[in-house]
Amino acid sequence: MKPRMRWTMIAGGVTAVLVGGWLTLEAPLDGLKAVAATDYQQLRKFTQVMRLVQQSYVKKRSDAQLIDGALTGMLASLDPHSVYMNKKQFSQMQVETKGEFGGLGIEIAQGDGGIRVVAPIEDTPADKAGMKAGDLIIRIGDALASDLSLQEGVDLMRGKPGSKITLTVFRASARRTLDFTLARAVIHVKSVKSDFLTPHLAYLRITQFQEHTTSELKKQFADLDARSGHTLQGAVLDLRNNPGGLLNQAVEISDLFLDKGGIVSTKSRVGRNMQFDAKKGDILHGMPLVVLINQGSASASEIVSGALQDNHRAVLMGEKSFGKGSVQSVVPLNDGSAVKLTTALYYTPSGRSIQALGITPDVEVKLVALKVDKKVEAALKKRKFVFERSLKGHLKNSGGVTSPSAASAASGIKGTAKSLVSVKMQRRLLLDVQLQRAKDLLRGLTALHVHI
Repeated sequence: MKPRMRWTMIAGGVTAVLVGGWLTLEAPLDGLKAVAATDYQQLRKFTQVMRLVQQSYVKKRSDAQLIDGALTGMLASLDPHSVYMNKKQFSQMQVETKGEFGGLGIEIAQGDGGIRVVAPIEDTPADKAGMKAGDLIIRIGDALASDLSLQEGVDLMRGKPGSKITLTVFRASARRTLDFTLARAVIHVKSVKSDFLTPHLAYLRITQFQEHTTSELKKQFADLDARSGHTLQGAVLDLRNNPGGLLNQAVEISDLFLDKGGIVSTKSRVGRNMQFDAKKGDILHGMPLVVLINQGSASASEIVSGALQDNHRAVLMGEKSFGKGSVQSVVPLNDGSAVKLTTALYYTPSGRSIQALGITPDVEVKLVALKVDKKVEAALKKRKFVFERSLKGHLKNSGGVTSPSAASAASGIKGTAKSLVSVKMQRRLLLDVQLQRAKDLLRGLTALHVHI
């Protein structure tokens, strides 16, 4: 009986220690165009080499080991995202798409001279230790990363929760190597996080595109809207260091902010091409939206960014994205293993392929590391300002509500600005330059939007 092919459109999940997920569309293998019969002489050569290894190699190797090795090499020779997965690796990949798995918390891809960090996943051991997108892993424990396949690197970095491993990375921005000793952990990825930037501006962060990301974002946005007294005037969507995930979730997230227009299309050499379009129903009702991206924003994040940029629905801010514009299909095999194969490229609504190019933000803001001086911070809080109302004998205002802020105060917002904007967010705004600029831009856009 012929195996059935499971079309798995990977919109994220750069081959990774902590890979993203997939959308599964069933289609029979014989639905593809038949591939020309492989030349018998080539198969004979393969068999000869295999028998030679079995008979003469210094150590004994089974047929299964040799076939797995051949398949691993075959897929690895194609591109960085095509890979053969044995039973254990495929099973682990299926678990990871649920959003809970063991590891270090980094998405990786093959790099020159080592293994490249695409993005650390927020609130994981790698993120807390200070690893950054773009870091080049050159040593994993005692093993040189340049001598390892991507999957071998993945296997070395996985392990029993609580056990430790040291990664040596080269950070180009610092022009030096750094050692990170990380304790492996069971990673619980919360794909959506939210907060207030101000009592009227929402902050929405997506760390990965998982099975329930869209429903969770809708739920958290509704909660923010209710807490604000239904006075939200705009939002920042933060996709920085988001390595991707499920294609269907990327499409649905894009659709949340669009009333019409294309979202993404895919084109392949064989099989059917796909086109996704938006349906009416913008949860922001046309209010301003700023999207944050950086070099750790890959695949599904780039689909969302490209859709919102091409439809002129959002202002993209930050740094150029990763540039993964390919689609992978996962084909389960009869023995429980699987092949992940690059089968298509995706295109933004304007017809752009961002493969190896990335998405350029509308407003570029470089990441700058800031350090808060506690003495300066305390002094700033104590400073006093002189206004007209500070002057002795000033005329009282008797004209009622005269400013948007005063009007908002009278509109029944639940809680004060301090209670709505969490302490964590207040602290983050002091250190995150890109988020500061996004907030400033959003306030300007909302002022224009409101007054128009």
